[in-house]
Amino acid sequence: MTLAEVVQKLKANSARWLGSEFEWQKGYGAFSVSPSLLATVQRYIRNQEEHHRKRSFEEEFVALLRRSGVAYDAERLFVA
Repeated sequence: MTLAEVVQKLKANSARWLGSEFEWQKGYGAFSVSPSLLATVQRYIRNQEEHHRKRSFEEEFVALLRRSGVAYDAERLFVA
């Protein structure tokens, strides 16, 4: 199963589960994580609210794209 298929199934099933109170955005980003960094990622997720007081999600996502060498169009990145 491709990543796009997994996201599509997740979105479809979770939208039904959550009902009309929730709406998925049109786009998404996905990055793989080395098993050796799993604890670091888990710690980040647990502290995400505090972390985003210092740096917005958008700032952090762009930094992650840059560090990963992913090309992106800044004009279209966070279009609603």
